[in-house]
Amino acid sequence: MRNVTLYLDVDGVVCPFGATGQTPWGSGWSLANAGMLEVAYASQLVDGLNRLSRLSGVRFVWLTSWEDMAAEYLCPAIGLAGGHWPCLTAEGGGTGEGWWKLVALQEDLVASTPDAIVWVDDQLRYEDEALVWAGFLGPCILTVSPDPRRGISPAELAAVSAFVTKQLF
Repeated sequence: MRNVTLYLDVDGVVCPFGATGQTPWGSGWSLANAGMLEVAYASQLVDGLNRLSRLSGVRFVWLTSWEDMAAEYLCPAIGLAGGHWPCLTAEGGGTGEGWWKLVALQEDLVASTPDAIVWVDDQLRYEDEALVWAGFLGPCILTVSPDPRRGISPAELAAVSAFVTKQLF
């Protein structure tokens, strides 16, 4: 059996910045108090992520500035089943040159050795070093950089689901 790791950001991905109007899913935004702040999210996205996380062979990992607060506060607030997902931190990768998330992800890859990865982060489109690195990995990586004002769209989640399914089977 193959395995896939999905690295997931929060702000601009699960919870968009300044959400207004309707979600990309065609519904209104759901709001929740995530401990220290109110967040907007699309309940259909949460449902889709929960479905993906239940697939055998898929490992979700938090890769967000929320760090362990994503599991502790965000998940219960929005109904995302990610309270047990591991969390990568800026510790060790947060100093020196380069984006801490790329460094943390690379360190995790060495330790976990997945067959394929998905990296979802709204900042990815602006991180040339990360994009060049991902380009070297070729077909075993899918990078998704959602519009930070909208979060993951239905088409982006469908692409993630298709990629994961193809990698697993």
